[in-house]
Amino acid sequence: MAVKMRLQRHGSKKRPFYFIVVADARAPRDGKFIQKIGTYNPLTVPATIQLDRQKALEWLHKGAQPTDTVRRILSFKGVLYLKHLLRGVKLGLFDDATAMVKFQKWHDEHEAQIARRNDEHRKTQRARRSQPVVRKVETRQGGSEAAEA
Repeated sequence: MAVKMRLQRHGSKKRPFYFIVVADARAPRDGKFIQKIGTYNPLTVPATIQLDRQKALEWLHKGAQPTDTVRRILSFKGVLYLKHLLRGVKLGLFDDATAMVKFQKWHDEHEAQIARRNDEHRKTQRARRSQPVVRKVETRQGGSEAAEA
């Protein structure tokens, strides 16, 4: 049985919300699934992702194949990096404690970068809101004039 990690769409029309699920590859997109491992909401800024890292890692070790979008989500959350580090432990390149220290260091840097991006986004949104809106107003003669609203 081929097992996939994929998105299962929920929400109303033009308001998508996704569950990240592990399902049989032959099952319909929104049909039967084996296990729910997280959620993804693309409408929030930034997108909200809730993911159970341990369950995702277990399914990757069992051979579940993520779809392209789920692969990007797993990479963003650090699951693929953790899998990579654990493979190094298995090969004897370093011990488990070193792998966890490396992952924690990466995770802290990643969270700081996300927080920095969010702050920049908020600042640009505030600046955009504070600027006056300038619109072109068409006159009957066919010319245009700038007017502030």
